[in-house]
Amino acid sequence: MQIVIVTGLSGAGKSTALRALEDIEFTCIDNIPVPLVVQMVDHLAHEGDRDKLAIAIDARQRRNLIQWAPTMSKLRGAGHRLEVMFLDASDEVLLRRFSETRRRHPLSGDDLLDGVRRDRELMGEMRQGAAIVDTSNLNSHQLKAIIQDRYGGTGKLAVTFVSFGFKHGLPLEFNLVFDVRFLPNPYFEPTLTHLDGRDPEVSKFVFGPEGTEIVRQIEGLLRFSLPQFQKEGKLYVTICVGCTGGRHRSVAVIEELRRRLAGEWDILVRHRDVERGP
Repeated sequence: MQIVIVTGLSGAGKSTALRALEDIEFTCIDNIPVPLVVQMVDHLAHEGDRDKLAIAIDARQRRNLIQWAPTMSKLRGAGHRLEVMFLDASDEVLLRRFSETRRRHPLSGDDLLDGVRRDRELMGEMRQGAAIVDTSNLNSHQLKAIIQDRYGGTGKLAVTFVSFGFKHGLPLEFNLVFDVRFLPNPYFEPTLTHLDGRDPEVSKFVFGPEGTEIVRQIEGLLRFSLPQFQKEGKLYVTICVGCTGGRHRSVAVIEELRRRLAGEWDILVRHRDVERGP
């Protein structure tokens, strides 16, 4: 069987992850006691009509977690394809989510922050060797798309390209950031000011010798680094390119990178500041 272990911190998105997997025909089981996992998997495998299984395991099983390592060894020894997906988020985000939903953290007692910290400490061992998904800057739709592409789509690393303007602030969600403010700025050309980087005239202006070379350099770095991100177990990576306002140069560079890398990776493009106006 293909088995995905959905684990991580309370409030990081395990319920969303299970729903996403259920939608692509995984049999999903939430928090079955660890001592019963092998018996349950053997039963489902013997039935023979299910080949995709997702099991959520979290800190509510704190007394049973010590048995998880030998349980994983038994599952792998039986020939099952096993992957652990660990959902993480910053303490600040987790505190905000619990405050907004008014849910009680399973380890909190009267101190929510203490519960989050205990959860992080307790789940630390399960984080080792897992595919990490940091949901701090993901909404439920983005998390669902990442998971479904990973386990039901092509299996390729999901790559998001984001153009932005430095004057509007650096995006929070980034793995790599490139600054292209040294390129000639179409903003100062009267015929180009009110266009954006998706327009052929703006693109032609941006891709002189310097623009062509920086795209070539970024492309080379991505062709090297993206396979390394996937090898590390990442499900997604975000590449940000910034110029002053986020309407011309960064947009043109992102569109050209999309054109060059399309087909090799699952690419999503977001132009954060293109509608802000000149």
